[in-house]
Amino acid sequence: MISIDDKAFKWFENEFQSAKPFSIRLFPQYAGFGEKNKGYSLAFSLEDPTICCEQQERDGITFYVEFNDKWFFDETDIEIKYNDAIKEIFTVYKEIQ
Repeated sequence: MISIDDKAFKWFENEFQSAKPFSIRLFPQYAGFGEKNKGYSLAFSLEDPTICCEQQERDGITFYVEFNDKWFFDETDIEIKYNDAIKEIFTVYKEIQ
């Protein structure tokens, strides 16, 4: 469902600068143009899960989606990548058929 490339993972480590282990919530934020759901973009928050429906741990960081945010991720594979030119992460949405 969610994949994070190595450079994007390093971005998360640097951006959140918290002692491991820690958790990063992935959630829809009503802002921006959004590629998957118009008006929504993918946002991130340093917080522990409450009712998690999807998670993956990598080197002390758990990336997760709360159950009430599941609608944003349904039937979609999400790739989080890093763009060297702009030194930022970006998201690629792939609809599952």
